[in-house]
Amino acid sequence: MVDLHVLTAADWPLWREARIAALTDAPDAFKSALADWEKGGREQWRARLDIPGSHNVVALRDGLPVGMVRGVPAGADTSELRSLWVSPEARGEGVGDRLVETVASWALRSGSTTLKLAVIPGNQPAIALYRRSGFVITEEPGNFLPDGVTREQVMAKRLR
Repeated sequence: MVDLHVLTAADWPLWREARIAALTDAPDAFKSALADWEKGGREQWRARLDIPGSHNVVALRDGLPVGMVRGVPAGADTSELRSLWVSPEARGEGVGDRLVETVASWALRSGSTTLKLAVIPGNQPAIALYRRSGFVITEEPGNFLPDGVTREQVMAKRLR
């Protein structure tokens, strides 16, 4: 059984554990690298959870993180889904669907009409999850990846 746990700033050690696991397991799926975070002190980790209006969730099985996701405000009527990850042992069990849905529900409650995300081009499992969840590829150019050439692919979902 996987439980979803909404985090507060006091939960920064759990967030750190999940984020390090995600960056270790899937370094090519994220724009940031493990080296950017593994030496981060308490304040760096807490600051991520202190972003006003953000929604940070960790999926737990037997008290251990097996997934994570963030929702952050991105404008008057838009929110962003970020940092989605599901551990290899929990993939295929609907954890990713639940994490996407929890952020979509939070965004709707927050007054957003659109939920956006950026995905690394070629990350077909993630793109398939997002499409299954109602996201479509947009024409919006994503941010450049560290190579300075490739851009993230932006996807969006209308919430109402």
